[in-house]
Amino acid sequence: MNLHLFDLNLLVALDALLHECNVTQAGNRLNLSQPAMSGALARLRSHFQDELLVSVGRRMVRTPLGDELVQPVREILLQVRGTLEARSGFDPATSTRHLTIAASDYVVAILLADALRRVRCEAPLMTFDLRPLGPRASEALDNAELDFLIAPAGDYEVHASEVLFEDTFTCVAWSGNSAVGATISPDEYLNLGHVVVNVGQDPVGNVDEVHLRKAKRRRRIEISTPSFLLAPQLVVGTDRITTITSRLALKYQAILPLKLVPLPIELPPLVELLHWHRAHNQDAAHLWFRRILKDAVAALPSTATARGADAMAHPLGWAGDEEVLPKS
Repeated sequence: MNLHLFDLNLLVALDALLHECNVTQAGNRLNLSQPAMSGALARLRSHFQDELLVSVGRRMVRTPLGDELVQPVREILLQVRGTLEARSGFDPATSTRHLTIAASDYVVAILLADALRRVRCEAPLMTFDLRPLGPRASEALDNAELDFLIAPAGDYEVHASEVLFEDTFTCVAWSGNSAVGATISPDEYLNLGHVVVNVGQDPVGNVDEVHLRKAKRRRRIEISTPSFLLAPQLVVGTDRITTITSRLALKYQAILPLKLVPLPIELPPLVELLHWHRAHNQDAAHLWFRRILKDAVAALPSTATARGADAMAHPLGWAGDEEVLPKS
């Protein structure tokens, strides 16, 4: 193939067409008119001697060759993008870069809010888009359309990643809850009404619930919420309790009438990882923002403060009980 005879801009069009499987939507993605996109598809079909996209009913589907081209075309474009970003100068004071980050509301509350305050001082012209976790975020990370994804270890290991921080778990109750003292027994923990946080599509996307079920224990779940930030608010004025991360518990104890009680169960620490596409490995803006995040992590309060002195008396298993939950 004579590379100089091929318009490399067509690779961008091909990438959009293969992912959208729709000429109009691919054109919208590239800010091109439908006729212009149709013309690009015609040229691509002529070059590859293949239809690439064919109509099936009211939709278009990729041909076998189209399927084979999806990944290599995307990889070529990502390598070009990464090369250009690595070579371009980056000055945070003048940069107008836009970064997109997917994270839970918990991570936003205890880490990103502080990090972005610092960014405002160092890079006043940069902008950010915060997105929730979920399948769309995972797909965006795969396509390098997402700059960073912050989440526990899971389905993102195919990408570049590093441990960002760890947190423990704490039982939280309303300060006026007379049923909860400085400590809580296993039976009290199970019998009180619970506010649980379920994240994602799994109805049991909750670390403490997973471990309780493994131990064949059941608790009274009275409220389920997808938001970490709502959980401590929902116990105020009630006899309910919730199990949330220690740093979030500390943050809310400063603004709500709450008491923090050591958990009577053993839970592994929550390990949050920072994920990014390998195409961004040498991106100067990415390297700079990763340093910002590490500085913000260094300023986080210790989780030992939330656990309290009583936690050290029974850091494993059930407090005052020899039975322990199985480790995951």
